[in-house]
Amino acid sequence: MTVFYAEQAQLPTGLATRVRLSVAAGRFTAVDTEVERERGDIEMPGVVLAGFANAHSHAFHRALRGRTHDRGGTFWTWREQMYELASSLTPDSYYDLAVDVFVEMALAGVSCVGEFHYVHHQPGGSPYADPNAMGEAVISAARTAGIRITLLDTCYLAGGLAGGRHTPLAPEQLRFSDGSAARWAERVGRLSDRDGVRIGAAVHSIRAVPRDQLPVVAQWAAGRPLHVHLSEQPAENEECLLAYGVSPTELLADCALLGPASTAVHATHLTAADIERLGTSRTAICACPTTERDLADGIGAFRALHDAGSPLALGSDQNAVIDLLEEARGLEMHERLATGQRGRFQPRELTEALTINGHRSLGWDDAGELAVGQRADLVAVRLDSVRTRGVQPGQIPFAATASDIDTVVVDGRMIVRGGAHSSC
Repeated sequence: MTVFYAEQAQLPTGLATRVRLSVAAGRFTAVDTEVERERGDIEMPGVVLAGFANAHSHAFHRALRGRTHDRGGTFWTWREQMYELASSLTPDSYYDLAVDVFVEMALAGVSCVGEFHYVHHQPGGSPYADPNAMGEAVISAARTAGIRITLLDTCYLAGGLAGGRHTPLAPEQLRFSDGSAARWAERVGRLSDRDGVRIGAAVHSIRAVPRDQLPVVAQWAAGRPLHVHLSEQPAENEECLLAYGVSPTELLADCALLGPASTAVHATHLTAADIERLGTSRTAICACPTTERDLADGIGAFRALHDAGSPLALGSDQNAVIDLLEEARGLEMHERLATGQRGRFQPRELTEALTINGHRSLGWDDAGELAVGQRADLVAVRLDSVRTRGVQPGQIPFAATASDIDTVVVDGRMIVRGGAHSSC
């Protein structure tokens, strides 16, 4: 048995002091408060939180960091550069890139990542000898970095939606597609859950998957996490109305793609009816504030979605920034800009978005809390850095950054100590 000792820790019941967290077989077996440290306990500096869940990542986008800002443009022009990058990936280069990305996530306190994966085949669309070679490369990268992964294998069938109809795939999109949802389901069905790995599903967007194909994805995903990019751009809403006479949210509802196992990513441009439909169905929402501002997407109505009943999770998306504390802070700061009011989200709500909500979105219902029976994921955030000195422990999401994370434990294994990763 291993015991971690924290002067302060964020438990489900609130901030506690002098906490001993006992771990065996990767799970918490006891959580004792107001006790003294014992010989052999591993002391955790600062304040301890549960491990963070990064509910939305495109690992390969990291290669665009610091390479797109001099061209201006919009989301759509940035996408052209992303497609160019995707065309160059191989299983080996994808693995190498993803290892760096996932190690950076571990250093930022992430114990589990949801990888929204759609680069499936060779350039031109021919399958690899192993049709899941790219997905397995990403899974292997997460294992190397020491974090869990939910591979959100993504259905991507059309080039876009324009003029009321779906357009053919462009040459650079061919490697994303299986040709039909049935063939997508056949390929992804060869993947399996394993230690530290969950296989989930994703609809890239209503732009990329025609309506008649959506029920096939919903049927395959039953009982698994299901994610979808939703209303990231106004143009998506306009084209969906033209093609189907409904909003993207209504289309997903009509095809049984909303519910507690589903997560809508971004959900930036919604009507009041969309918000109500998402909240009533208990569909989770994954906000990615650093990406949403970097790509000039806009500010989503996340407070309204939360109040309507949708749990909020967080993601680093394009990985131009990997700092889940910054994503949490961005959730509040964007609300302030949109409303002119402070305190739209309380620290506890931001912590839940960082931890338990994200894990549940990714299918890990046994992670995200410092509680008996839960997976032993810990993040120790220093309170003595130049950024955090004098900060109240309960307000860490408003002051700390990834640089203040000292120790990270995943499933009882210490993968970061003193701000250094075990593999570095």
